[in-house]
Parts: sequence; structure tokens; C-alpha cells
Amino acid sequence: MTIQIAVKLPDDLVNAIDRLVQDGAFDSRSQAIRSGLEAMVAGRRRQAIDRQYRDAMDRLPETNEEIAEATRLAVNAIDEEPWQRWW
Repeated sequence: MTIQIAVKLPDDLVNAIDRLVQDGAFDSRSQAIRSGLEAMVAGRRRQAIDRQYRDAMDRLPETNEEIAEATRLAVNAIDEEPWQRWW
């Protein structure tokens, strides 16, 4: 389902959107505006997840032993890669 809403935009923003449509970046004004709003909502969602992750890490930070084990596993994973010489 979609809902149509009316939005007032300044002339310079509409002109910029029209240029994007003319340049082929979007099929229509609606698509351009929808894409911009989707990007904004997704960005806010990522920020909220980042805050939740940071808050969780503040409440239960990694121990030195956990960091050392993660480092060891990362080094082992890199050492096990079948690297090809490029030089």
C-alpha cells in the first residue's frame, strides 16, 4: 500500500531534483524524493543500531582475554589464507 502526501519544497530543491531526473539518476521526482527519504530513514536506523551497540559495549565491555583471543583468531585466519605473491 502507498499513501500520497503533499509536500512543499523550495524552488531550488525542486530544480535540483529535476536536474537529477533529467540526468537519468531517477525516473521521476517521486522516485528521487522516495529514494532520499529511504536513505535518510536507513541512516537513522543505522545510527540507532550503533547507539545500541555502543551502549551494550559500555555495559559489558570486552575483557583483555577476549580481545587477545579475537586477535589470535584474526591472525590465524590471515595466516591460513592462500596468499599469492603479487610482487
